[in-house]
Amino acid sequence: MFLDRLLRLTTIDENVVIALDNLRANKLRSALTMLGVVIGVATVMTMASIVRGVREQILNTLEVAGPSTFYVMKVFSQQPLNPEALPKWVRIRPDLAEAEAAAIDRLPEIQYGAIWNQIMGRMDYQGERTQLTSVYGANAGFTTIMGGELSAGRWFTPAEERSGSAVAVILDSHAHRLFGRLDPIGKTLLIAGKPVEVIGLYEPPANIFTPPGAETGAIVPYRFADHAYYIDKTNMLFIAVKPHDSVSVAAAQEAVTVQLRELRKLRPADGNTFDLITQDQILDVFNNITGVFFVVMLVLASVALLVGGIGVMAIMMVSVTDRTREIGVRKALGATRRDIMMQFLIEAATLTGFGGIIGIAVGLLVGRGATRLLNIEASPPWGLTLIAVGVSVGIGLVFGVLPARRASRLDPIEALRYE
Repeated sequence: MFLDRLLRLTTIDENVVIALDNLRANKLRSALTMLGVVIGVATVMTMASIVRGVREQILNTLEVAGPSTFYVMKVFSQQPLNPEALPKWVRIRPDLAEAEAAAIDRLPEIQYGAIWNQIMGRMDYQGERTQLTSVYGANAGFTTIMGGELSAGRWFTPAEERSGSAVAVILDSHAHRLFGRLDPIGKTLLIAGKPVEVIGLYEPPANIFTPPGAETGAIVPYRFADHAYYIDKTNMLFIAVKPHDSVSVAAAQEAVTVQLRELRKLRPADGNTFDLITQDQILDVFNNITGVFFVVMLVLASVALLVGGIGVMAIMMVSVTDRTREIGVRKALGATRRDIMMQFLIEAATLTGFGGIIGIAVGLLVGRGATRLLNIEASPPWGLTLIAVGVSVGIGLVFGVLPARRASRLDPIEALRYE
């Protein structure tokens, strides 16, 4: 029994050596054969790196806000609704109001409650301009939800919040880009085309999800944003709510629901005319979006792997024809059908295995570059790496069966006569 196993291992080692020799002897053909496998595996690894990185940063962002934080919206939809073509059931819902946020903030269960709005805009200062960035209309308690801190200057005063003064706290990195070595405090810049005085610099938490264009570029008083800009009150107007540490999310949501129903004079039989969104729901939306995206990429990668597998089968067929005499010699020296079949299966698996390793390296490299470009910190998906290697070898075995069977069935006499 031990001797049989030893002989099998020796045969496998010999077949691997033969496979490597054949790859070296036909470098261009081998490279072209592996290309489909490389592209397929690289695509999967790249997408896995990006999705994993974004997911890690989303989770970190939710941790900054705290698992108990939730939001009140006019309507919650997994896809933004077109404000110009809202369905009737959305149009009849009242918009959120400051008075409702103030009433929520006064509840004994609630630590923080404030109405926020959001737009996308550029910031300009004397010819220097940022890309589109998020501009929040909020209050001085912004960091209670979003984390981070001031690196310079101050937050809005109560008087500035009440009057809707044209003041702003801007992202520290944007300030360096727009003002260079100048002190930005007290300077006036344009935010989405409106002149605003800079009163503070905001440094976001180190682990917040901040790909270009999605970071918090500026925070202005809510009332200023409300009258200075067009606000999509269906998708971009919400009340941020944070319960006290001793209060559960369910208890806080119940208190907020009761308060809003009383303010809106809803009868017991009436449904809610607002929606509450928890951090888990936000994560579910993200998972749905990236899940679909990843499935599409997986299908495209599977097509590339299928093409690569067909290429392997075609090349191995050609290899069997080219090496007919070699097969005849091996059979004449005592090689069995199983030995010949094993030789070509191992050769096909070695070919696709190398393709998989190259694809993994390329995918991890491209994925690393993409996550850096998006300003995302992500650890490599090592578990998927092992799966990718297994899939690559499996492709070689599956698509190498037909050529291997053809080689194993060659008649040794006819094979020796082949020129």
